[in-house]
Amino acid sequence: MNKEIQNLYTDFRNGRIDRRSFLKKLAFITGSSAAALAIFPVLEENELKAATTPQKEPELVTEFITYPAATGEMKAFLARPKKGKKFPAVIVIHENRGLVPHIQDVTRRMAKEGFLAIAPDALSPVGGTPEDVSNVGELFKQLKPEETTKNFVAAVKYLKTNPLSTGKVGCTGFCWGGAMTNQVAVNAPDLNAAVPYYGRQPVPEDVEKIKAPIMAHYAGNDAGINAGIPAFEEALKKYNKEYQIFMYEGASHAFNNDSNAERYNEQAAKLAWGRTIGFFKEKLK
Repeated sequence: MNKEIQNLYTDFRNGRIDRRSFLKKLAFITGSSAAALAIFPVLEENELKAATTPQKEPELVTEFITYPAATGEMKAFLARPKKGKKFPAVIVIHENRGLVPHIQDVTRRMAKEGFLAIAPDALSPVGGTPEDVSNVGELFKQLKPEETTKNFVAAVKYLKTNPLSTGKVGCTGFCWGGAMTNQVAVNAPDLNAAVPYYGRQPVPEDVEKIKAPIMAHYAGNDAGINAGIPAFEEALKKYNKEYQIFMYEGASHAFNNDSNAERYNEQAAKLAWGRTIGFFKEKLK
């Protein structure tokens, strides 16, 4: 498949362009509207197969599961090493696009590091992440924040008692998922480690409830999110919490997302990922 078409379709699937603009640009690349309309179903079918059939990794076991939560059954993507009986566990929380293929890939990367990794779909109560995420924001608006937090806290309980887990559980998330990671840390006293990426911070008075050590990653070019760092750090110090904060100068919000060429910063992403894995291996051993 033409690389330009693949990149264009990725932009469409991740909500960076709408359907009309996508088809217009696709028609330009393929030479006609008829050709664009002919190839569009093929792209959708390929994407659907990728999303519903876990990619085969020789060293991994991957599957879609459900676990009990506050609003009912939560859908999640699970990945774990094929060899071994029990693993420390990590929850991976998606951005505000839902459980897209990129987050499934991040979950597989976590599993390759020796963890039992699951990525819950926050949109499970409203039918799950749709194939077309260009208007997914409307689904997120239907979620109730308190219930959504409870649904992710339920993932901690699920992993604590999972027969494949050692009972040690960490949580990481990106953007919307970074903020949710902070909320899981506030509301799950038995969480063992939390690594929010460029996520909104909890209110200072909630920081006292955090029991897990924190490693927070922020982008230098992210003024809106970074405005909350001073109060967060002040509260972490006030309540004697174990924490680390890393700032990646020159990087922008969503710098870890390698499916978004405009935001991805390879140097920052690799450095933050290495720190994250080292942190989890230390705190979840």
